Amino acid sequence: MIIAMDGPAGTGKSTIASLIAKKLGITYLNSGSFYRALTMALNETEIELSDEKTVLDFCKKQSLDYENSHLILNGKDVESHLHDDAVSARVAQVSSIVEIRHLVNERMREITNHLDIICEGRDMTTVVFPNADYKFYLDASIDVQAQRRFDQGVSNMTLEEVKAAIIKRDEIDRNKKEGALKRAEDAFYIDTSALTIDKVCEIILSKIQK
Repeated sequence: MIIAMDGPAGTGKSTIASLIAKKLGITYLNSGSFYRALTMALNETEIELSDEKTVLDFCKKQSLDYENSHLILNGKDVESHLHDDAVSARVAQVSSIVEIRHLVNERMREITNHLDIICEGRDMTTVVFPNADYKFYLDASIDVQAQRRFDQGVSNMTLEEVKAAIIKRDEIDRNKKEGALKRAEDAFYIDTSALTIDKVCEIILSKIQK
């Protein structure tokens, strides 16, 4: 069984997908972790992101694994640093490179082969798992998105800076050549702005259990 979930930042995707995975006893996959890990690796080099060929060649040499819902980069658990400001500032640009998306999508499909999973990201329902058994699109107002991300306490930015960063990233995500953020026609839409996490989980589980 594959449950796919898309939506912009700060809509609750990660928290909700993780909870659903625990309730159903299935594997939780955060697609963004793959792009963030590659961005982290690139940040430790002097490679310019505009040099897409060099970026791709470098990324092909990185080892990406997923264990217990944690991203393992070259044998090291990097989950706790994936949302560092330095990573967040460049991840949208890295993930907009078409060849990088192909690389990550192939790796995700390899990892999830023969598994029951719930995966979340920007193009899970449209590109990575277009034939998913269940599809959901989570949304929220920009003010709610920013407040939620700010409250996570993983950034040193002010609330307004977080809001501006989300707006910029979502714009990049919606205009990608491939894997753009958009709602699949057959995805169930949920505006989480005024809903609790438990309520969103209840809605999703009710759809799955039908």
